[in-house]
Amino acid sequence: MKRRFILYSSLFFITTSYAQMSEFRPGLVADGVNYALPRTGVQADVTAQKVVYTPGEFAKYAERYLHVQNVEPEASVSWKILNMDIYQFGEPDTLKYYTVKMKDKSVAPMAQLTDNGVLVSINTKVNVPTYTLPKPTSTNHKLDGKKHFTAEILAAASTSKMAELAAQEIFDIRESKNAIRRGQVESMPKDGASLKIVLSELDEQENALMQLFVGYRDTMTVSESYSIVPDADVEKDVLFRFSRKLGFVDADDLAGEPYYISIRDQHTVPMPTEQEAKKRKINGIVYNMPSTASVRIFNTASTVYDKDLPFGQFGTIDVLSSTLFGKDATTMVTFNPATGGLVQISK
Repeated sequence: MKRRFILYSSLFFITTSYAQMSEFRPGLVADGVNYALPRTGVQADVTAQKVVYTPGEFAKYAERYLHVQNVEPEASVSWKILNMDIYQFGEPDTLKYYTVKMKDKSVAPMAQLTDNGVLVSINTKVNVPTYTLPKPTSTNHKLDGKKHFTAEILAAASTSKMAELAAQEIFDIRESKNAIRRGQVESMPKDGASLKIVLSELDEQENALMQLFVGYRDTMTVSESYSIVPDADVEKDVLFRFSRKLGFVDADDLAGEPYYISIRDQHTVPMPTEQEAKKRKINGIVYNMPSTASVRIFNTASTVYDKDLPFGQFGTIDVLSSTLFGKDATTMVTFNPATGGLVQISK
């Protein structure tokens, strides 16, 4: 969610009214400043790793000629979840639009809103955290072993013979590296830098030839984002599905294992009666008093996230008196952009 800061500074008296607008227009308007209180959502940014195994051309000869056991002869693809970041965000609550009315000869407060019009602060500026998905990453470990084939390997009459000769070439390279390290070759590199270059080239040849037997694995990471804005308690809704063979799949694709989310309001804020709500005077800055809800994300095997979090839509509202923002006042107030709750008030 974009969170550029919009700052509005104008002469207005702090009397807030419910904005009966057919279309919400956040920010400075002719008769005041429109703002919204948020509904709270939960977002899960999930990062997964894909591993692609490519077997070597001589995989079935790895144990015979190189004594390397358990080499996989078939290509495979596997996925696993690496990380899951959980955070909250706010979106404008269509039932909680308000207008701060202007009035001459009054203090000039500064209202900070997000791009979608959620009130963030008054008379001060705060930095709202932003969340971005990690960029995809990938590796490319494929080496061309055949470019290191000798004439004898190329002339071999069978795959088995080619594998045997390639294995012998690997052993010869290893012997050459050992001899260089011991100083037992006639033409030793003249200095340390030259020695590193020679050994690096031999390592590259050995690794390329080894890939023909043991194959190689490439990895890539992919991140997906899943969110929910509850209107009421949520009981075991499918947040996303994930397959160890296919990665992220659609929520209705039974090939993926479901990851569920449950959200249960703990009713930590006393709710006003209907009569109390009717008597309430909206004469100031309206803000949310969030109620705490338990949030649990889990699959059939385990719970991956379990925490109590505040939600604006599960609570009620309260009002900061207009006297806090009179002509000579410098009251500074900050609100949680995800919940609309009061964070700090100071002078």
